[in-house]
Amino acid sequence: MVDIEIKRDRIVIRWKGKKWDWMIEPRYWRNSIYWTIALILFPALAYFFSPGLVNTMVSANIYAAIAIPLALMTVGTGRINFGPNFYVGVGGYVAALLSIHMGLSPWLTLPLAVLMSAFFALLFSPLVIMAKGLYYVLLTLLLPLVFLEITFIYTGLFKGDVGLFGIELLFDLGGAKLNFLAAAYVSAAIMVLFLLITNKILKSRYGLIMAAINDDEEVAHGIGVNINKVKVLTFVGASAMIGVMGWFMAHYFGTFSGITYLPMTYMLKILLVFMVGGRAQVFGCVAGGYFVAFLEEFLIRVMGDFQAVAFPIILLILLFVLPRGEGLFGLYRKRHYREYMPQIHVRR
Repeated sequence: MVDIEIKRDRIVIRWKGKKWDWMIEPRYWRNSIYWTIALILFPALAYFFSPGLVNTMVSANIYAAIAIPLALMTVGTGRINFGPNFYVGVGGYVAALLSIHMGLSPWLTLPLAVLMSAFFALLFSPLVIMAKGLYYVLLTLLLPLVFLEITFIYTGLFKGDVGLFGIELLFDLGGAKLNFLAAAYVSAAIMVLFLLITNKILKSRYGLIMAAINDDEEVAHGIGVNINKVKVLTFVGASAMIGVMGWFMAHYFGTFSGITYLPMTYMLKILLVFMVGGRAQVFGCVAGGYFVAFLEEFLIRVMGDFQAVAFPIILLILLFVLPRGEGLFGLYRKRHYREYMPQIHVRR
């Protein structure tokens, strides 16, 4: 028999020993509804008034969708991965090569790109167990740079200097503006999906285990947590999610070049999205992604080539000005202090 219980702030349903509950108090869902409506309306409005903003929104969604799994990886391992773009490269090159040489459609290259990203993550997963502190930073930082060198060494396969062309497009609606609009909604859907998955994991029993490891590994081990297993699973799962964005970029642009996504410049953008948005919350990754993408576009239009100098300087200043560790999301939490979420601690 289904038992439905309505409380002040939630609805609780019990059936056959299982329990589901949904928050109904406005402060728990109101802002999420507002931002979802904004994500739906903004591309359509920009399509009619300024199509270039739609492409900027695609970039913002891509930045956020890479930073969200990076936040999950940080919680589960207690360390910041300084080379998430390595898995962007793996997913993108797998999708590109399969599309060009085997003629596979984007929907067939997707599972293979995810599998290969997960495979390489599993291959390098001992790093989260053995390497600590500066050694982990250097090793993860080197991975995309080594991959970039490989693309130049085997230039016949990867076309390292110019990139791969002729990749089947994810969608071709007969016009660039329509393609931008479709990409905005697809990238936003992927970003929201990643956000929901990550938020669900962090609020689950597995998320509590990850938080225990993040806070103190010795205590977590003392209560019987298999630390290495949790670290590897988190590392592999988050890396596979990042690989999806490599697949998306390859099929969206119809071209993929390691010299664009594997150097330190692109890696720094992702880390700045993660830090400026606020590493205390995965929701901050969305704010950071949009802030960095639109700031970059604004500086290009106003300053031209000088934006390459002004852009990192502005972001570095923000890292010192914004609430330490909470970024842009920390400004929101100051006004909504009742919506408490635990702080992410990164082990040095």
